[in-house]
Amino acid sequence: MTTRRNFMAGAAATALVAAAGQAQAQQLSLGEVSNYLNQLQTAQGGFTQINGDGTLSTGQIFIKRPGRIRFEYNPPDNSLVMAGGGSVAIFDPRSNTGPERYPLNRTPLKIILERNVDLGRARMVTGHTSDGTTTTITAQDPDNPQYGNIQMVFTGNPVELRQWIVTDDVGATTTVILNDLKSGGSISDIKFNILAETERRG
Repeated sequence: MTTRRNFMAGAAATALVAAAGQAQAQQLSLGEVSNYLNQLQTAQGGFTQINGDGTLSTGQIFIKRPGRIRFEYNPPDNSLVMAGGGSVAIFDPRSNTGPERYPLNRTPLKIILERNVDLGRARMVTGHTSDGTTTTITAQDPDNPQYGNIQMVFTGNPVELRQWIVTDDVGATTTVILNDLKSGGSISDIKFNILAETERRG
């Protein structure tokens, strides 16, 4: 349960991924990345998660901006983390007390799920670097930096989000590496309905 909470509320040790032999690229600007995120209305794919204790988890991710995301963990984990309606819910199959819930706006993932992402906002970006292949941007809620930060790794031409690293309010970290994330397409709202998921699980 602690690992799941760390995942959304914060977390991450880094593992940069880039295609072998990819051409050198210019550092992406904050405007380019903001535009990419704002155009990313829906997306789905696989993910590999490196937890704070060094263990690995895998699963499927679904994104529907603004404000909605779902992580379905593969067996033997079988956990579920979802955000919708302004809340984050963590479903632990070992629990019979329902999901643990807390506000989305207290997690660094809120930054990429906002309706209008503006990384040029004052005091939001605390790091912006490039190694010639990837661009890494570290961002925080400028009004509540105590909630932690999210470090996002992008490749260019075209711009694509490859992974993020979330660090929570106590410094716990988790890395999420995205595998074959495909944007566009229709994703049903029911996938992000916490009440419906709670009722389905009894």
